[in-house]
Amino acid sequence: MAGYPMDECEGGRPRPWRRRRGERRSGPPGPYALLPWLLLGLGSFSNLFQGEADNPWLGGLGLLAFNSLYVSVVFRGFDRRKRESPVTYGLLAAMAGVTLALAIGYGGSWLLFFPLLSLACGTVLRSRMLGVGLFSLAAVATAVAVWRGQGSSDPWTIGYGTFISGAVTAAILTLAETVTELRATRQELARSAVEKERLRFSRDLHDLLGHTLSVIVVKSEAARRLAPRDMDAALAQVTDIESVGRQALTEIREAVTGYREGSLATELDRARSALTAAGIEPVLRRSGPPLAPQAEALLGWVVREAVTNVVRHSHATTCSFTVAGDADRVRLTVTDDGSGPDAPPVPGIGGTGLTGLTERLAAAGGSLRAGPEPGGGFTVTAELPLGEPGSSGTDGSDGTEPSGRLGADA
Repeated sequence: MAGYPMDECEGGRPRPWRRRRGERRSGPPGPYALLPWLLLGLGSFSNLFQGEADNPWLGGLGLLAFNSLYVSVVFRGFDRRKRESPVTYGLLAAMAGVTLALAIGYGGSWLLFFPLLSLACGTVLRSRMLGVGLFSLAAVATAVAVWRGQGSSDPWTIGYGTFISGAVTAAILTLAETVTELRATRQELARSAVEKERLRFSRDLHDLLGHTLSVIVVKSEAARRLAPRDMDAALAQVTDIESVGRQALTEIREAVTGYREGSLATELDRARSALTAAGIEPVLRRSGPPLAPQAEALLGWVVREAVTNVVRHSHATTCSFTVAGDADRVRLTVTDDGSGPDAPPVPGIGGTGLTGLTERLAAAGGSLRAGPEPGGGFTVTAELPLGEPGSSGTDGSDGTEPSGRLGADA
């Protein structure tokens, strides 16, 4: 994976990004970027070639061993698993031994192997180990240069070059690793945002279309029943169907763009119309302080889903809505007297609608419970933190509405 920009995580590790043909590569440096520094050893090779070094065969073997160890350590340093393995530290220690032996035995240009060793340390060591290693290596390089008698200033130049080469290498590679991790994190966040948006859209579409189509079916059946007896009443139902369809188009557009914010009062009014058309009497009891816009929107979704289930499955004659709040929380209870299918009263039971609502309310710090009543009927109870009061609350100036029929109060 070395030398390639990373764009996604697989198994917890960044994966190399495959470039398109003709696209310019950008990203952190790879191990090949450190290979040209081996040219610092040309002076030592020249000494061997020109016969200026004692025991040229021994020096040649040392030069070959150093270059091999350098290439191996550098390439392993760009793989996190290999970099932290004992084998890598063993190779680095062997490289340090070869460097020290060559510098003590030959001096001169052979001292330049200390900065190369420091470069290798910069690719492998991190945090405290890096600081201790570089300071120790710089001190040893300076001491060897002084012992070899390389003049008054060269020993300090060797020591400084040894320290700075490893420090700069480690800083650049650490920054490159951080950029790689940030890039992978950014794309992971982008994928997470896409998944959340898909989930939001699927929930909204289910709730919107499920409720709207149920209302259209109920009103169509009412129009069919009324047509033989009262054409004006049947036409009124057809007009309502047209209005519901137009409103559904608007809501779907808002759901697609993510700007839809429901209103509890609006949903209660629509519930009255749907329940009345289905022959179910709606009743509202409401008390408590005004609600925050977020709570209004969430409870509006609960009303919409509950009414859809009542119209579809309950065979009820009455459906009551109770909204009660105090200083901390607000509770919405929707109860019908129908004889729908029995189910255990557990949180978030039901199909996609109630499951999605459970997740919505849980994300806002609330809860949803739904289940049959012992004496018959079905109850949906939603609780939410009250939050800051918004402008859209109850119609009463004191935040309390008397009980009565939904058609009169909503």
